[in-house]
Amino acid sequence: MDDKTRNRTVAVLFVGVLMGALDIAIVGPALPAIEAEFGLDSRSGSWIFSAYVLTNLIGTPLMAKLSDRYGRRAIYILDVALFAVGSLVVILSHGTGLFAILLAGRAIQGFGAGGIFPVASAVIGDTFPPEKRGGALGMIGAVFGIAFMIGPVLGGILLPFGWQWLFVINLPMAAVVIVLAWALLPHRRIGTGAFDWLGMGVLTVALTSLALGLGAIDTDRFWGSVGSVSVWPWLVASVVAWVVLVLIERRVANPVFPVVLFKRRQLALGYTLTAGAGIGEASLVFMPSLAVAALGVSAHVASYLLLVVVAAMAVGSPLAGRTLDKVGSKTVIVTGVTVMTLGMFLLSRTGSSLLIYCIASVLIGLGLSSLLGAPIRYVTLNETTAEERSAAQGLVNTFTSIGQLLSAAVVGAIAASSPGAEGYGDAFALVGILGVVLLAAALLLKKRSVEAEAPTPQESAHA
Repeated sequence: MDDKTRNRTVAVLFVGVLMGALDIAIVGPALPAIEAEFGLDSRSGSWIFSAYVLTNLIGTPLMAKLSDRYGRRAIYILDVALFAVGSLVVILSHGTGLFAILLAGRAIQGFGAGGIFPVASAVIGDTFPPEKRGGALGMIGAVFGIAFMIGPVLGGILLPFGWQWLFVINLPMAAVVIVLAWALLPHRRIGTGAFDWLGMGVLTVALTSLALGLGAIDTDRFWGSVGSVSVWPWLVASVVAWVVLVLIERRVANPVFPVVLFKRRQLALGYTLTAGAGIGEASLVFMPSLAVAALGVSAHVASYLLLVVVAAMAVGSPLAGRTLDKVGSKTVIVTGVTVMTLGMFLLSRTGSSLLIYCIASVLIGLGLSSLLGAPIRYVTLNETTAEERSAAQGLVNTFTSIGQLLSAAVVGAIAASSPGAEGYGDAFALVGILGVVLLAAALLLKKRSVEAEAPTPQESAHA
């Protein structure tokens, strides 16, 4: 594949990932209007996000593994088509008064979107030489920062016409992506053998019960909530399911959750780091509350201050990707973890200083962009074969999501444990301490010289 075709391929992948990312960023502005139409309280309204996140968790490993078996092009197009169908269902729910229809549409959207990013990363691994993968992954990783910058703007433009129009724009985008993906993406089959449906079923139980258990925790009374029947049975079920899953996946030929990958130190470290990055990313939802409590600004101004982090991530993601190809993953990741950790500790000491708050925001955004985007996926591509590539990329998404779920429960509980700014300061200090642990893990990654000299895993005979 020549450079021109590769650039077109990245453009197609970019638009597909942007579509999925925008649908996360754009729902926030639409939430009040949706709640008003369906007569929802805030707890019921939260299911608009939860339904998407839950099916996204399930769809990620399934779609990633199916792309190894049936080819990247077929599954990428399937994912985009499912996302479009889900968008259409959400649109059709408008005016019905049936919230269940809207939730069904969000669930279909999340299921389809679950495979878009890991399959896109696997395509880059299939089509780009190692020395150019970092830049391509950086471009894809920058999508999320861009989405959260333009999402509120699109919301402001389209909401006056009705909240459903925020989902209508997905349909022409999906149509364009499907046509271009059919023309440009590789369509060869890579994996063979029976699909691991038993493993997929147990993994679904493990992820679903974990999400339901953590989602039911009341952060205002953390320990009492954990001991309630609405939480601990789900968490116990998740632990049991994870144990059963590991036992199953050790014995099957084509595992959907390949535990063998964790025997490779580089990958085990990468998945640990991405879970920590998920915790750091999800903690950002508490930054506006800290700004209100510590700086005395309005909630409206506090939400705009969050754009400082988003802008830093949008700049940092492609920069981290380009740097990867020059200095290797360890230097980029160690630097990113260090910068993020400094930002978290600084944020915890914001006091009444807007300047400190903004400096901390920039540091956190730049640091997270070195963990959430290209670097961990770069490590994963270098450490896996073509048959393993998409499933391994799916695990990056899975562990990031698990970190996000843990963050919402634990960081929220710490924030609620003390009044006002003090509680939020303690919460971000905790994330800073986690950053020190992540830094210790990052220092164990391969040096650039070893990473550069290590042979690229041999491609499958089926590729």
